[in-house]
Amino acid sequence: MTAAAAGGTAGPAGTSDRTATADTPELTSPAATPEQTSPAATPELTSPAVTPQQTSPAATPEQTSPAVTPQRTGPAGATGLTGTADATDPAAAATPNAALGRVRPGRPIAVATVLLLVAMIIGISVGPAALSLPAVMDALLVRLPWHPAMSVPSLNSAIVWQIRLPRVILGALVGAMLAGGGAAYQGVFRNPLADPYLLGVAAGGGLGATMIIVTGGSPGLLPPAAFAGALCAVALTYVLGAGPGRGGESAGSGAATASIVLAGVAVAALLTAVQTYLQQQHSQSLPVVYSWILGELSLASWSDVSLILPYALVSAVLLISHRRLLDVLRVGETEAGSLGVNVARLRLTVVLAATLGTAAAVAVSGLIGFVGIIVPHTVRLTAGASYRIVLPVSMIGGAAFLVLADVAARTLQAPAEVPIGVITAAAGAPFFLFILRSRRARRDLS
Repeated sequence: MTAAAAGGTAGPAGTSDRTATADTPELTSPAATPEQTSPAATPELTSPAVTPQQTSPAATPEQTSPAVTPQRTGPAGATGLTGTADATDPAAAATPNAALGRVRPGRPIAVATVLLLVAMIIGISVGPAALSLPAVMDALLVRLPWHPAMSVPSLNSAIVWQIRLPRVILGALVGAMLAGGGAAYQGVFRNPLADPYLLGVAAGGGLGATMIIVTGGSPGLLPPAAFAGALCAVALTYVLGAGPGRGGESAGSGAATASIVLAGVAVAALLTAVQTYLQQQHSQSLPVVYSWILGELSLASWSDVSLILPYALVSAVLLISHRRLLDVLRVGETEAGSLGVNVARLRLTVVLAATLGTAAAVAVSGLIGFVGIIVPHTVRLTAGASYRIVLPVSMIGGAAFLVLADVAARTLQAPAEVPIGVITAAAGAPFFLFILRSRRARRDLS
């Protein structure tokens, strides 16, 4: 067998110890020197224009295709989305679980839970009535089935159980829904500025509440009207943004995502215009309308807690169960689809779950802004960007944040109260300034 039969010509940098595997020294070309051998004989043979490290695709045992290395990253190189060691098997690699790295959310969840417990204790202990912490604890324990024998004034028990405790629990539920909804919207739309009011929840809820107020309806109808208005607004947004008739793009494409966001902006503007018109026509109701728009928990009761609780549980369970798929979606909608994720169905499920919780929160508390942006981004900066961390920690942290914001709202001008939406907005503006000025924050949130 000659060198031509081996598949090429020898390069000028051949080594002295390479011989063809099937040739004997006596069968080489007459013009060949002892050092000239077949180009395919050894892995070290390179062409004149390549570096010593560059070899042919089948040259060395160490050189493998990009899909064989254990360190293979996803198409977008997203953090925490690296391939596993068995990525050589296409069936094993083309699954969402194979695209996820290992995440340990236990410590962030534990820290957030401790923060929530501290915030709830502060919320129950602080108020116009001067109750010491031991008196508050006694009032809490006396209603429990296994409480020790103790004498607690009925006034203390009524203050804790009928005024402060439902307010704190309602604030925690509302904060969890707003923060979880914001994190879910940011993940499913891949937009760091998305908040739970992105698709018209605020405008729809505000219009429903305004209609009840200006028509002199019963206050008991206000939460159901706000809830129905919020759901109708999001339904209209999704029909206009994700329905057929926009150039043939698929429901899971980036164009469809942009269409939904733009439809939300348009629907919110339209409903806000109608709400403003109603306010101008019934100016005597403006103080009540603005009080609701700015958000408040001063009238919280156990009936409000029972109203939001089932929707909050359903929303939280659905969002937490889709946290891994939101991690896969971080690499891109096309790449997530190639891993077997139904992007359109994932988006619809997450949007419905987040909207359900947000609409219930709006119905009982009014419009409280910035919670869905401040808390998720704080979690990303401190605990990591994986949605296996961001979603659960944002819900717990959002509950703690809103409880503390409510404490500030009722103590800054005691005995009067500042609207809680003013407190969250005052905290949100400096947070955005911090993001604008911090290179690390911009890098981590991009």
